[in-house]
Amino acid sequence: MTMIRNIALAALLAQLASVGAAQAAGSVSAGAQVYANQCAMCHSNQPGGQGIGPSLAGVYGKPAASQAGYDFSPALKAAHLIWNDATLNKFLAAPQATVPGTKMPYAGLTNAAQRANVIAYLASIANP
Repeated sequence: MTMIRNIALAALLAQLASVGAAQAAGSVSAGAQVYANQCAMCHSNQPGGQGIGPSLAGVYGKPAASQAGYDFSPALKAAHLIWNDATLNKFLAAPQATVPGTKMPYAGLTNAAQRANVIAYLASIANP
């Protein structure tokens, strides 16, 4: 009886963990809206589409300052970041504090849910 209860408990915990991970991952559609309102004025979501800032198409999972065609700041080049959930979350919250000297003048996206949504959106356009 204890073994069956332990198996059931393990299955329940695994299910709860997957629900939590899915919620933490953010919403791609909500992220697209935040991107349109907060990011698109400077960043294209199309490969090679440079604006004031670099295109963000395909950046997720890549080293920072590695896209061709944009003149990145020496600070961002020297930061040796990989654009993943953790680094994007930190950078989007406070770009200048995370990488002093970055060209990104944006004060930061203070809402954690919006950051999670934008990160989910950037991950969705990682391989356009």
